[in-house]
Amino acid sequence: MRAAIVVGATGLVGTSLVKQLCENEEYVSVTVITRRKLAYTNPKLIVKIRAFDMLEERDFEFAHELYCCLGTTMKKAGSREIFEKVDFEYPLTIASLAKKRGIPHLLVITAMGANEGSSFYYNRVKGKLEHDLIELGLPRLSIIRPSLLLGERDEFRLGEKVGEKIFGILKPLFVGPLKRARAIEASQVAKAMIVIALYEKSQPVYIYSSQQLAKLDYPEIQAEAISREQVFNWEKHKLSDAIDEEGRVNRDVVINRDKFKIEQENVPPKD
Repeated sequence: MRAAIVVGATGLVGTSLVKQLCENEEYVSVTVITRRKLAYTNPKLIVKIRAFDMLEERDFEFAHELYCCLGTTMKKAGSREIFEKVDFEYPLTIASLAKKRGIPHLLVITAMGANEGSSFYYNRVKGKLEHDLIELGLPRLSIIRPSLLLGERDEFRLGEKVGEKIFGILKPLFVGPLKRARAIEASQVAKAMIVIALYEKSQPVYIYSSQQLAKLDYPEIQAEAISREQVFNWEKHKLSDAIDEEGRVNRDVVINRDKFKIEQENVPPKD
């Protein structure tokens, strides 16, 4: 039975991830490290309210997986300094603390276009995060690169809403090499992360594209075919009959009718 830690549980993917982890029978404990309370509750859920600037090793109990879903936007951050703190510094610090605590697997969300050499600032920061996480030498690192995320957010983001409309209209054109850029449901990304943790082959570092994430699902459980002979053990039944035949007692041996008649004849008459 497994334990998980989730950081970034109030975002689009993180919210879905926490619910799915709590509903998954493989997990008995789900710890969330967050800056504010969650609306969601569950008997498996443990919520730790922490300031990310003051995180310590003792804030992290041992877990089989640490899921990092931290991320913001330039508009919400308000400056490059704050953006880099949330999208780069915090995840790197959390990864370092997880390594010290012996957590064997870190799953972290970056971006489809993550690249240190990108001309886009957002992708450049995500690429630098990936590079530094790899250099950290974690036991197992799974990098999640989704494209545009679909789902209902608590906050309204005009740019993402416009993007969803455009991606929806152009979806039929996203074929061949462009298929990898299709928008993806946040709930599917969350499910894919759990599938990776539970069923994917363990590798020191692996980068999952949005196209791969869209295909990941829980393995089907094959119902084992049971023959009629297995359901009803005919051999055992035959053996039982044989035992009954051998163990059957002749009533004539138990009740000696001839002797009984003689005894009856010798009984003196009653007055």
